[in-house]
Amino acid sequence: MSVILWGPPGTGKTSLAHAIATSSDRRCVELSAVTAGVKDVRTVMEEAQSQRDLYGVRTLLFLDEIHRFSKAQQDALLPGVENGWVTLIAATTENPSFSVVTPLLSRSLLLRLEPLSDAALDALIQRALDEPFGLAGKFSVDEQARAAIINFASGDARRVLTSLEAASAIAQQTSKKKTGIIAVTAEHVSAAVDSALLRYDRNGDEHYDVISAFIKSIRGSDPDAAVHYLARMIAAGEDPRFIARRLIISASEDIGLADPHALSVATAAADAVAFIGMPEGRIPLSEATIYLATAPKSNAAYNAINAALADVQAGKSGSVPKHLRDAHYAGAKKLGHGKGYLYPHDSALGVVEQQYLPDTLASTEYYKPTDHGSERDVKARLEKLRAITKKRR
Repeated sequence: MSVILWGPPGTGKTSLAHAIATSSDRRCVELSAVTAGVKDVRTVMEEAQSQRDLYGVRTLLFLDEIHRFSKAQQDALLPGVENGWVTLIAATTENPSFSVVTPLLSRSLLLRLEPLSDAALDALIQRALDEPFGLAGKFSVDEQARAAIINFASGDARRVLTSLEAASAIAQQTSKKKTGIIAVTAEHVSAAVDSALLRYDRNGDEHYDVISAFIKSIRGSDPDAAVHYLARMIAAGEDPRFIARRLIISASEDIGLADPHALSVATAAADAVAFIGMPEGRIPLSEATIYLATAPKSNAAYNAINAALADVQAGKSGSVPKHLRDAHYAGAKKLGHGKGYLYPHDSALGVVEQQYLPDTLASTEYYKPTDHGSERDVKARLEKLRAITKKRR
């Protein structure tokens, strides 16, 4: 069974793959998606087939960063995986659903590796301090420094070791002690780290997770969380036009007629960002985000179009009533088009009893307004309108 190891950096994907490879009695081959091409993959497949057929030796192929492989390169892996010439162990930091071709994904066991816990990272720091092949007991790290390293690492073991090594080097350079254990402080860690590196791949899983959290925070009416995720996207260099488009969609889908101004605010923010650019564009984006998050919510318009589309796609269309058909061309009168049409403006109320939907859908009501915000007024008005147009009592 082939395996795809999916998780953020520093969670042990490569280490786990190497542990499996070295503990196996199979022939081990390693490829990097950064440097290997289709030719390299085919060569591995051919050699694996020969080893199996001639010597009965099976091959374990470790492929790092499989998300960097093109479709053609991944397709070249398929014959070997399908026919059992190789057992594939692949590692990726991106969601395989977006980066790995379906045939390869369906033939592999997907294992999700989560970021390491703070306790695990703290244990790693202690091991690095104690082990002879690490810092060999020459340094100590106080609680504040440990917390700073762990906070910076964000679940990444590699970051822990890199920042600890750099901080200890700075501590050694600045220490006046000739002998004894050198203390690594939070100041040393800060100097080593300089500034936190935000983990955010604009084409990967984090991109989808953060924008999802952003929209759900707006929908959930939490402006603090919404602005937090907005800040993460801006800090990571996300395309502001992408953010603006999502705000426009949210204004229509999640707020709708509960606050008709929401769409105008979101559209204005998109125009402002296009006009002034970044970094100033962050301000109208923040304004729109907070407005949408604090606005009353209704997805009635969203549900209405979805329900109407479902009926149309299911064949529930029906013929346009003759009195609503175009009567402005020659011969339309003979066909009965427009006959019996009532012009609403001729009524003192501006609305008349008249069927607008096809016969098969005459009693259907797609739009079901809520009691939230401005839609409460729309609901009351619509009740009166439907009482006239559909003779509802």
